[in-house]
Amino acid sequence: MGCIFERLNLQRFFPSEFGNDVDRVHAVEPAKTAFATKAQIRRATEAAGIPYTYVSSNFFAGFFLPTLSQPGATAPPRDKVIILGDGNPKAVFNKEEDIGTYTIRAVDDPRTLNKILYLRPAGNIYSFNDIVSLWEKKIGKTLERIYVPEEKLLKDIQESPIPINVVLSISHSVFVKGDHTNFEIEPSFGVEASELYPDVKYTSVDEYLNQFV
Repeated sequence: MGCIFERLNLQRFFPSEFGNDVDRVHAVEPAKTAFATKAQIRRATEAAGIPYTYVSSNFFAGFFLPTLSQPGATAPPRDKVIILGDGNPKAVFNKEEDIGTYTIRAVDDPRTLNKILYLRPAGNIYSFNDIVSLWEKKIGKTLERIYVPEEKLLKDIQESPIPINVVLSISHSVFVKGDHTNFEIEPSFGVEASELYPDVKYTSVDEYLNQFV
């Protein structure tokens, strides 16, 4: 791996992993193996002395928010909503264009060299319950909330085919275990994008949901 990168005269490696910080997850299979593979790439990069920045973008807003993460839905719910776990762990939802903007800004920034760049803008940190409450306020209607206990979710993961089991296991990591926000970003290993680049006008979850009202 090292010799390949040397021939490329690599100045900074941004592995295409995004999503969760794979070194700080509590995932079950099949996400567990996928995250572990990405972590192995990190360790090989570091062992080879390759300059890097890992981007922990958390959830892509375009994948989760248009349906509030409802299985099989094509629009946000207006009657009832399925919530994984107790709905209290905080997750992070970032618009894809904003993820690209922050990543490009980090490319030659010495502050992001050999660090994890976390995308945790304050306006995009919401629990599942928080998002449902925000949506209810926008549509002026109270939804029936159906909570899926962790035990039931784990059973569904085991019994579901690919790729549903992958999506469910990632959702378990985030919505039940809280893997987006259950740790502090320490200067020894990471930096936060909206703090580094306060001039970037990102799209908040509140603003993003307006298009579906």
